[in-house]
Amino acid sequence: MKEAYFTLGTIAARAEAFKQGLGSLQRDGVGGYQPNRSALLLLDMQRYFLEPSSHAYVPSAVAIIPGLRRLVQAYYALRLPILFTRHLNTAEDAGNMSTWWRDMITSDNPLSQIAPEFEPGMGVAITKSQYDAFHETILEELLCGRNVSQVVVCGVMTHLCCETTARSAFMCGFEVFFTIDGTATYNEGFHQATLLNLAHGFAKPVLVSELLARLGVANEG
Repeated sequence: MKEAYFTLGTIAARAEAFKQGLGSLQRDGVGGYQPNRSALLLLDMQRYFLEPSSHAYVPSAVAIIPGLRRLVQAYYALRLPILFTRHLNTAEDAGNMSTWWRDMITSDNPLSQIAPEFEPGMGVAITKSQYDAFHETILEELLCGRNVSQVVVCGVMTHLCCETTARSAFMCGFEVFFTIDGTATYNEGFHQATLLNLAHGFAKPVLVSELLARLGVANEG
């Protein structure tokens, strides 16, 4: 069920293939992206999903880290909103999550911390208890307070928290840019399914390099 469909060496080519596989569903892609109206959402980049010792480890997640770090640095340099989510549960707020997963991410678990490759202090960190980062959080309030009309969705897992949050953002009136190579999940099938479904009516799938170019960051090597 788990596979490293992205690696540091293959992520650029694989992401481009995913993009081309969308065909006409690509629409205008990054064409409508306006950085000054946008916010960067990094969902659940926690040690729980990024460390091989964890049962919830996402093998492809390590490959998306360099691109996400560059996005964070670009947004920070331009003083644009960055929001990090940290998924945490208690017995009281887990709801249906407890019927699907063998354990919950609790605040006392060291793996619940955001991975050391990121600095939550460069943005705003919020906690969430469900797949949807808008559900019973202050996310929408924070975005509206900064006059944000576009969101860039990144993080893990592509087909769970990332997809659900993208759909919710659309329903809240935000234009959604969903990063093809800035999200990761357990296997290629889940990843491709999300891109196909979101591209048909909820979000514009884009490459991290396309966003960086619009942010004025030159491509590396």
